[in-house]
Amino acid sequence: RDPKIYIAEQFIKNGYIIADIEIEFDELGNIKDNYNIKGLVKDGNINLLKRFDLSGIDFIYYIKKNNFLFTDLKLSLNKKNILIPKITVEKNKDKFLLTGKVNNKNTILYKKDLSFLIEESKIGSDIEEINFNSENNFSFNLDKKFKISDLKIVSKIDLKNLKLKNSLKLEKIFPKIKNEILLQNHKIKIDFNNNNLTMTGSGDALFQGDNDKLKYEIIKKKDEIVYKTNLTISKNSFYLDVLDYKKSKNSNLEIAVLAKKKIKNDLLIQDVTLKENNNIISFRNLSLSNNYKINNVEKVTLKYFDNENFENKIQINKIDKNYLIKGNSFNINKIVTNILDSNKKKKLSIFNNDFKLNFDIKKIYLDTNHSMDNLKGYLFLKNNVISELNLESKFSNKKNIKLTIKTNGEEKITTLFSSEAKPLVDRYKFIKGFEEGNLDFYSINKGGTSNSTLKIDNFKIQEIPALAKLLTLASLQGIADLLTGEGIRFTDFEMKFSSKDELMTIKEIYAIGPAISILMEGYIEENKLISLRGTLVPATTVNRTISSIPIIGDILVGKKVGEGVFGVSFKIKGPPKDLETTVNPIKTLTPRFITRTLEKIKKN
Repeated sequence: RDPKIYIAEQFIKNGYIIADIEIEFDELGNIKDNYNIKGLVKDGNINLLKRFDLSGIDFIYYIKKNNFLFTDLKLSLNKKNILIPKITVEKNKDKFLLTGKVNNKNTILYKKDLSFLIEESKIGSDIEEINFNSENNFSFNLDKKFKISDLKIVSKIDLKNLKLKNSLKLEKIFPKIKNEILLQNHKIKIDFNNNNLTMTGSGDALFQGDNDKLKYEIIKKKDEIVYKTNLTISKNSFYLDVLDYKKSKNSNLEIAVLAKKKIKNDLLIQDVTLKENNNIISFRNLSLSNNYKINNVEKVTLKYFDNENFENKIQINKIDKNYLIKGNSFNINKIVTNILDSNKKKKLSIFNNDFKLNFDIKKIYLDTNHSMDNLKGYLFLKNNVISELNLESKFSNKKNIKLTIKTNGEEKITTLFSSEAKPLVDRYKFIKGFEEGNLDFYSINKGGTSNSTLKIDNFKIQEIPALAKLLTLASLQGIADLLTGEGIRFTDFEMKFSSKDELMTIKEIYAIGPAISILMEGYIEENKLISLRGTLVPATTVNRTISSIPIIGDILVGKKVGEGVFGVSFKIKGPPKDLETTVNPIKTLTPRFITRTLEKIKKN
């Protein structure tokens, strides 16, 4: 028995065939080549590997030598109707050339219908539903082993609706992004010729509150793919947090991307441009690895007004293996805020290579009230961590600020000196009315643990709610009123602390001023627990105590003794938003408090 007949019997389940056969025989009884066979197939049913259910197969056929014609072919593939107006098959030596046309109308496919096509495709696996019409012309050669070659497809697709599950985490860029992305009313053209592909399309994209306009072109030649996309955002929101850039409500933002990728190689984004009126943010020749880390970038241009209405005008240019960031003005308020608020455990691992970044910026904005001039310096980035940094600038009053980082073996040393402490302290919103003073910070990090010292000299504080409450509980109402009125002046503030992961251990905080002195220690578990204890003493008590020390007291304070109230010891403990404060009066100061006070007085 012929194996081909047996195989056909296994797949063909139902249907019948009608044939009108015209044949002639030669003198030896062989069929001549001038035969004609025509007929039709009705209600065919084929089951292929239990995944493809072909039913309702109807078509008309015409067969001549080396030529087959099938017309009005109708079938249902997995219960989806398909119309093939015409297929021709021409035999040429040991191959068959197939040409034809496939049309479909109002075809709706769901995820389960596409599962056999998209099992290995990440993008395809996000498809929830697709509704489309299409006209498709195709041709290909088929050999005796059913191998396809010279495949050509020309398609016109009317995509009514494509619903995608949104797996992109882009809430910070598109604030109102939805869980689903809808592509609607897209006109798509596809030209596939011998493994080369050109696809163009345009239509609506709905992934926030209103439709946006999307255009795209994909060109594949040999082993290279070129992507061109253009997204126009009109009514929807767009925000770049790190640059504090926000699209205006009633303007159009155009995002254009031109990218190129060779199969299995890195992705080269030749150009990315964001343009809104006169605002421009662009990247040129941005190279990304297969895991989307930055290999290098040739040029970055930032020319825009940010959310605080500051003008940002800088460029980043690659010079050999390093980079230069240069320009007229740049607002770093949001960048500094993000750094201060970031989780210490997180490591920004976005670069594939080490490099040096040089700075030359005329004006830097720290916030709406403070700016610096002529920022110059450099940083070295090694394994996505700053290994060396040296930055210097001057405030508008010509006072200087300098930040350095040096790596020495396993130790990383950070120093910061600012002759103006206010721009840095003002970032902590719970401190009100901070004025004057200079700031000196020193830290050594080794093995994940940092030991630091922070000093601030000659400053005044108008209000710290926690301290005002503590003074009131201690019945030091006069000083509490002063703290929430004109403020209290401190000549010295020093904090020694260590940090590891989310735990900060405060070894000592000591502050001394004409009205009050404080000595404190404790620990803070980030977002969990605060535990502090210490001593708070009015200056009159300090003077009286110090003056009572023979000889030294006379020299440092003189012989006058104040009649002020005694000091208090205190404890502050609890979750950050539910702190409990207790105070107890003390009549005798600890030797440690006296020692620290003497050290400060001697220094002054």
